[in-house]
Amino acid sequence: MKKNSFETILYSTAGVVILLVIIIAFNALTGTVKQRIDLTQEKAYTLSAGTKAILAKLDTPVKIRFYYSSSDASGDTVMLRNYAQHVSDLLDEYKQAAHGKIILEQYDPEPDSDAEDSARLDGVEGQMLRSGEKFYMGLSVSMLDSKQAIPFLDPGRERLLEYDLSRAISRVVTPDKPVVGVMSPLPVFGHPSNPMLARMGQGGQGQNPWVFITELKGDYNVKQIEMNASKIDDDVKVLVVIHPKDISDTAQYAIDQFIMRGGKLIAFLDATSLVDSHNENPMMGSMPGGGSSLDKLLKAWGIQFENTKVVADMNYKVKLMGRDNQPTEAPTFLDITKDGLNKDDVATSEINDVFYPFGGVFTGTPVSGLKETVLIKSSKDSQLVDGMMASFSGDNIMKQFKPSGTEYALAVRLSGKFKTAFPEGKPKDTSDKDAKDSAKDSSKSTGETLKESKGDTAVVLVGDADMLYDEFAVRQQPGFLGIGGMLIPINGDLELAQNLVDQLGGDNNLISIRSRADMNRPFTRIKAMEAKAQESEQSKIEAFQQSLQDTQQKLNELQAKKGDGQQRFILSPEQQAELEKLKKKQAEVKAQLRQEQKRLTHDIYALENTLKWTNIIAMPAVVALSGIGLAMVKRKRTSAK
Repeated sequence: MKKNSFETILYSTAGVVILLVIIIAFNALTGTVKQRIDLTQEKAYTLSAGTKAILAKLDTPVKIRFYYSSSDASGDTVMLRNYAQHVSDLLDEYKQAAHGKIILEQYDPEPDSDAEDSARLDGVEGQMLRSGEKFYMGLSVSMLDSKQAIPFLDPGRERLLEYDLSRAISRVVTPDKPVVGVMSPLPVFGHPSNPMLARMGQGGQGQNPWVFITELKGDYNVKQIEMNASKIDDDVKVLVVIHPKDISDTAQYAIDQFIMRGGKLIAFLDATSLVDSHNENPMMGSMPGGGSSLDKLLKAWGIQFENTKVVADMNYKVKLMGRDNQPTEAPTFLDITKDGLNKDDVATSEINDVFYPFGGVFTGTPVSGLKETVLIKSSKDSQLVDGMMASFSGDNIMKQFKPSGTEYALAVRLSGKFKTAFPEGKPKDTSDKDAKDSAKDSSKSTGETLKESKGDTAVVLVGDADMLYDEFAVRQQPGFLGIGGMLIPINGDLELAQNLVDQLGGDNNLISIRSRADMNRPFTRIKAMEAKAQESEQSKIEAFQQSLQDTQQKLNELQAKKGDGQQRFILSPEQQAELEKLKKKQAEVKAQLRQEQKRLTHDIYALENTLKWTNIIAMPAVVALSGIGLAMVKRKRTSAK
């Protein structure tokens, strides 16, 4: 018996040791290969197809230097250290997907070290902590003589980390600045002053370029394209069209062939332009200008844009200063919050709000071969109204408003292979002085018309152009003693436009890179309960206020019946009775509100505790029950022997 017990202990000990050796060996072998299975719902740890395509095209090694102050152990850097680990894991994913074309180097830039000098030379900036020390966490991406830096990896941009890194890689591969063409009848490039007109009292003051154009020139080679252009220059990679009012078929043909050659288009159309009103007849006062569209192109793509109706939205309406400096509701001036922005697209995921005044909507279904992505949408509490009528007064819209129940598309991206909107060739230019020459040119160009884009390309359509105007996008902040100053963005309009140009101006595969999933997983059921309770409380408050108004009206009526004199200052028995009723009702409503809030709090705590203890106990319970089950099965088998 003792012998059997000794053998059992010996065999058990040997088995545990062997299992331990196997686990250690397995970890040692697999530790060099960083392969994991992504089981998250949002695929938070999987590289996008666009990133993989960019890495697959690398034919020359790209060096990524990751500067991270790993030796800093202060309490200020706890969250940064956790984020640095996420960055390191993502870089390992890049290295593995690049199959040897990504060279990773990590440095700890301690004070007064060679690593700190290298970080500065690479454009990586140290962030000052409360302790007075500098903390480094940035990247430098280089290939041959081309270099791009991400000075500081802000945890607030975690969702865009993959996009920022892939964009930096694509930029070192093609270091030349892309050429961006801008076509618009509006003075977006500004104009010099005209002293002659100024002396005649007809204006003549100069105008600076729009801030949007100035910002573009910092990162791109910007080229002005005339509205009557018959061809878009071959070196233009992205064409930005702003309010193409009354655009000719010839110009639309030029844009069409630009897209067929692989160019990318961003078109800011408008249903009722407020900026264009400055170019209208002065006798018309401040009436808004007309709408704009690319009718021939949109029809070929299966998209419709109603350029006479604007969208009104009760969820996104803003208050403007009306007559007598009184605030008034403006349901056609929209301030679209995150609920109306595509959180999964890099162009809109980090934008907080977009100002959308008197904008239009897009409807229809894209033709075969094109994929539509909605970037901005209205809420279901929206309606289309006539643009001209909406310009008179917002009060009428508020009174006659009927929600459509439709989430209208306000900005969309079409991607895929486009087919020409001019299958019969270049249209005749009726404005040409020599119709015969025009006909000859048209016949010659018919055979040269491209029928389909050579590869996948992209077009972004936005239903408002006023959003880019300085007065709607930025605010001038005066400098010290009124000297100088700086422009402060007041919304995300310019950021959106810059993101779109940045996205389309780089590698084609950048378009398909999604924003990474948010690691914050809120309790949606709890949020729904809170919203429901708040709605219930609000209805009770409104009922109480209505009761208060009714009671006050009765008091006023009783007071009016008493006439003038000293007696009008003394409460009558009827008034005292009404006041007592009001106080009693007020106490009852407050008690009901407190009871409702107490019940809500109890339900929320109960649900939170249930979820917490389920997470804590569930997995250990499964493991324990599995162990007990295996032990029982083993015991039965032993007994059977």
